[in-house]
Amino acid sequence: MDNNNTEITKTNEAAAPEPAKKVNIIGDFVEIVESTLITIFVIVMIFTYLLHPVNIVGGSMKPTLNKNSEEWNENSQNDKILMNTVFTDVKYGDILIIDNNRSYLLDESNNVRPNDQAVLFTDECLIKRVIAVGGQTLELRDGSVYVDGEKLDEPYVMKGAMTYDEGAFGDQYPITIPEGYYFVMGDNRQNSSDSRHADIGLIKKDQIYGKAIVRFSPIKNFHILINSWKESAND
Repeated sequence: MDNNNTEITKTNEAAAPEPAKKVNIIGDFVEIVESTLITIFVIVMIFTYLLHPVNIVGGSMKPTLNKNSEEWNENSQNDKILMNTVFTDVKYGDILIIDNNRSYLLDESNNVRPNDQAVLFTDECLIKRVIAVGGQTLELRDGSVYVDGEKLDEPYVMKGAMTYDEGAFGDQYPITIPEGYYFVMGDNRQNSSDSRHADIGLIKKDQIYGKAIVRFSPIKNFHILINSWKESAND
């Protein structure tokens, strides 16, 4: 009799932990769901407020972007990049995505004046490289770019391309870039509408949407664009 009671007691003791196991499984499932939701939330916030994908249309930044494209349309496999919308400074060589909602030129006293006659392309953004920032002196001479009197070494420029003025500043060179403004150009110098054109002119800081940080598509051409001014895209 005692032996039977002992067996029953042992059997009951072995079965007791089952509810605890079920509770642990449910708890683990809840933790996985919470972690997944938090991850999704973080990703959504990053791509909403920090990173934005941009489809590059056009050839003004060849050979750095759209190097292998000859024609550009909505069906083309254009380069796609991510731009960072949160930044503290803008410096030489940065590739910017710009709102072409205003054109700024300089008067005879080197003061900024809006160009009210500009033809603006407000339905699309510009993508250009920073060549000079506020306080620097820029000159276009003999097909080259001089900043603060020094000729720029520009390995990123389309091979063989020369840089000439396109009418925005005419005989005003050398010009001093006012604080809060930037002189930008495309890497495809002979096929780029940029600060040399009166319809674009100087770029004001509040016109900047963001900085290009990485080319992620086509995936075979994945490339970090930060400090791309140090590299040659012609190879």
